[in-house]
Amino acid sequence: MTERAKTIVWFRQDLRLTDNQAFAEAARRGAVVPVFILDEITPGVRAWGGASRWWLHHSLNTLSARLGGLARRRGDPAVILPALAKDIGADAIYWNRLYDPGAVNRDAAIKSDLAARGIDARSFNAALLHEPWEIRTGADGPYKVFTPFWRGARALPKAAPARASKFTLADLPASEALASWGLLPQRPDWARGWDKIWTPGEEGAAKRLKAFLRDGLHGYAEKRDRPDIAGTSRLSPHLHWGEVSPRQIWAAAQSAAGEDHALERAAEKFLSEIGWREFAHHLLFHFPEMASRNWRTSFDAYPWRSSAKDLLAWQKGMTGYPLVDAGMRELWATGIMHNRVRMVTASFLVKHLRIDWREGEKWFWDTLVDADAANNAVSWQWVAGSGADAAPYFRIFNPSEQARKFDPDGVYVRKWAPEYGTDAYPAPIVDHAQARAAALAGYDLVRGAGG
Repeated sequence: MTERAKTIVWFRQDLRLTDNQAFAEAARRGAVVPVFILDEITPGVRAWGGASRWWLHHSLNTLSARLGGLARRRGDPAVILPALAKDIGADAIYWNRLYDPGAVNRDAAIKSDLAARGIDARSFNAALLHEPWEIRTGADGPYKVFTPFWRGARALPKAAPARASKFTLADLPASEALASWGLLPQRPDWARGWDKIWTPGEEGAAKRLKAFLRDGLHGYAEKRDRPDIAGTSRLSPHLHWGEVSPRQIWAAAQSAAGEDHALERAAEKFLSEIGWREFAHHLLFHFPEMASRNWRTSFDAYPWRSSAKDLLAWQKGMTGYPLVDAGMRELWATGIMHNRVRMVTASFLVKHLRIDWREGEKWFWDTLVDADAANNAVSWQWVAGSGADAAPYFRIFNPSEQARKFDPDGVYVRKWAPEYGTDAYPAPIVDHAQARAAALAGYDLVRGAGG
C-alpha cells in the first residue's frame, strides 16, 4: 500500500465490506474513497422500483456507518466519476461487475473513457460464483438448460470468501443528503412496518444466514414449498443488494452440511437455488433481450389479452382465487412473496388471464425488495413457457389444487386473505376450466408458429 495512492470504489449492488473484491483491492492499494451513484438517466439502465428504493435507502445508511462515511452522488456515472477523480486526485477507480445489458454497456464505455484519461479502471466479480462466460457447453456456447449448466458449475472450483479488509478512508468529497433522493415512500407510506420485517445491510444479512442455517436448513427440501410455514431462507434481498455474497452462502452451507451429514440433501437443494440465480445471470448476459422479448420467438404469436380491470384485480389480490390473492397481498404488505406462490400467481396472470408476462414482470420489479433483473425476467419467461428451459406452456397450475397441496390447513390464506369464506370475498374473475381451454387454444397458435 502506498500512502499517496487514492482509489475510488464505486459501490453498486455490492453493499458490503466482506468478500468484496473491488473494495479489497482498493484497500490494498492505498486510501479508499467509497462512492455510490444513483443512476436514473443512463439509457438502458433501469430505474429501481419502489420496494428496491426503500431497501437501498436503508442499506446505504448501514454501509455508510460501517465505512465511516460514503460519498453519494446522483446523475450520470460517466460524467461524475472522472470529474470526481480529478477533484480529489484519485488515480484509480474500482468496481464490481453487473451483468444486465444496460449496466454492461455503460460500464464498458466508462472503463474505456477512464483508461483514455490515464485512470486505472478495473472491475471484479463479487456477485456470482462464476462469471457468465466461464461456464460453456461442449460446443463452446452458453447453456440453455439448467441441469447441465448447474452440473458444469458445480464441477468448477469455488473461491473461498475473503474477510473484510482493513482500510484507510480518505477525506470524502461533498456528498448529497440521502433523504434528498426521495427513496422512501411518503404519501402514502406503503412500507410502514417493513423495518420490523427486514434488516437491510451487511450485518442483517449475516444474522439472517446464520439463523437460517441454524433453524431452517433442516428439512429445507420438504419445507421450501410450504408458504404456511417458515421454510425459506429469505436471503434473496440481501443477496440481490450484495450484502452477502454467493461465495459466503456457499461456504457456510457446505460447512453446515460437513458438520452434520443429515443436512447434506437440504444443503444441496438450497444451493441449487443459488444455482438458479447463477443460471439466470448466465442467460441474461448471453441473451440480453431476455428482459423485454420472448426468448422463444414463436411466442410472439400468442394472443395476449389486454384487460386493465383483470390486471388490477390480480395486482390487488382480488381475483377470487384465495392462494393467488394471498400471495399478491403478501407481496404488497411485505415486499416479498413465497417462491411457490410466485409461480402460482405468475401462472394465473399469463395462463388464466392471458395477460402478457411483461406486465407481471413490471409489477414484480416495482413491488419486490429482491427485484433482480436476471431472476425476474428469466423466472417470468420460465412460467410463461417462452423462456429457456421453460415450464411447458400446457402446464397450467390449478390454484385451488395448489392451495390444497401446499397450504393444506389454510394458514397462509387466512393470514393474507382473512375474508375468504365470507360474503366480502370476491367471486372468481375467471372460471378455471374455461381459462385453461382458452390458454391451450392460444398455445396452439404458438405451436403453429414453430414453438
